[in-house]
Amino acid sequence: MKQYPKYIDSGVDWIGEIPEHWTIGRLKYYNDIIMGQSPNSEDYSVDPVSLPFLQGNAEFGELYPLPSIYCDSANKTSDENDILISVRAPVGAVNISDQVYGIGRGLAAVRKPENFKFNFFYLQMAKSYLYSLSTGSTFTAISVDDLKNLPYPKISSKEQTAIANFLDHKTRQINDLIAKKERLIELLKEEHTAVINQAVTKGLDTNVPMKDSGIEWLGEIPEHWEVKRLKFLATTVQTGSTPPTGNSEYYDESDYDWYTPVDFTNGIYLTESNRKLNYFAIESGIAKEFNPFTVLIVGIGATLGKVGIIRKPSSSNQQINAIVFKENQNPIYHAYYLQCIESIIKRMSNAATLAILNQNNTKNLLMVCSPKEAQDIIAQKIDKLFQEFEYRIERIIRQIELLNEYKSSLINEAVTGKIDVRDYHINHVTN
Repeated sequence: MKQYPKYIDSGVDWIGEIPEHWTIGRLKYYNDIIMGQSPNSEDYSVDPVSLPFLQGNAEFGELYPLPSIYCDSANKTSDENDILISVRAPVGAVNISDQVYGIGRGLAAVRKPENFKFNFFYLQMAKSYLYSLSTGSTFTAISVDDLKNLPYPKISSKEQTAIANFLDHKTRQINDLIAKKERLIELLKEEHTAVINQAVTKGLDTNVPMKDSGIEWLGEIPEHWEVKRLKFLATTVQTGSTPPTGNSEYYDESDYDWYTPVDFTNGIYLTESNRKLNYFAIESGIAKEFNPFTVLIVGIGATLGKVGIIRKPSSSNQQINAIVFKENQNPIYHAYYLQCIESIIKRMSNAATLAILNQNNTKNLLMVCSPKEAQDIIAQKIDKLFQEFEYRIERIIRQIELLNEYKSSLINEAVTGKIDVRDYHINHVTN
């Protein structure tokens, strides 16, 4: 895109050169800055009739806030079309105030009715600079003076509007493209899940004779396959354990994977765990060691039913059920099957107060059991498909990353005058 005819030094390192008719002032000279203040604890409410309250950026949505708490009164508020900016970790996150909100000490409202969109784009660009100013040991934060003294370009309202309209149009285009790619990822995941489900419950041969499995949610299976409870296919089903957290000798110099529910993702093979034990915890019997190709399944919490396979000796906490399958069974095949019936597992778990998949429930899970040779072929086929699937997903994710980088670069260049968009024409209306 074209540049301005002539540039001068802005005097601000992170802004660099600016068009010669621009000057750099401070945010406080062109905007009102309202620093948040939390109300008294007795003023909080769960009643949505009260004033929606934002403590910090945890309530930020993609563009507008998503309030989860309310208050009967607020010491500080934001107005519609204020720019909300986080002044506590992570410093610099922005959102648009689409109504009146009470705001807590983790937020500030930047108010300039003349052109809030330009402010929104400019403050997005300034995030890295504001973050560099943050200090603190418990949590990082910036002061009101840091925000008020943010370098800010002094340009005409007409030029601000031109820049804001250009960026609004271009970022909409980019965001639409990103949304399409994110939808493609969802479709690929659905396709991948359907292929795995077909393979582990129906086999790879679509011409094989079928029979009724006797299970409503399973339907037909190949006539030479069986349905058995997991306990007849496994040698052991047990849970892990947690060494006393106050005893550092179990955790010092640790490099032994110790899995908890947070380590389970969508992949079937578990990678490095977030927390570690040392081998003394195993030797002393305070933690349990599981051999490679033990199948782990989460038995409690939000990730109940998540499945993973370990590929080296590892351990887990008591929230995990560890399944060792017999030698005439393929653990990878069964892990993929368990992954497919995650929703069934959640439904059949004890759910009086908190859903729990205990050892007895795990042992009584209904499993589709094909001959070992078929299990091996199916497991190999799915592993190969998963590698191809991961490659395709990674390519799309990288494309999304590049689009976001391009969007950030475009915002940076426009609001600091590196490109001249005053004559940019929008040829169609963007809905």
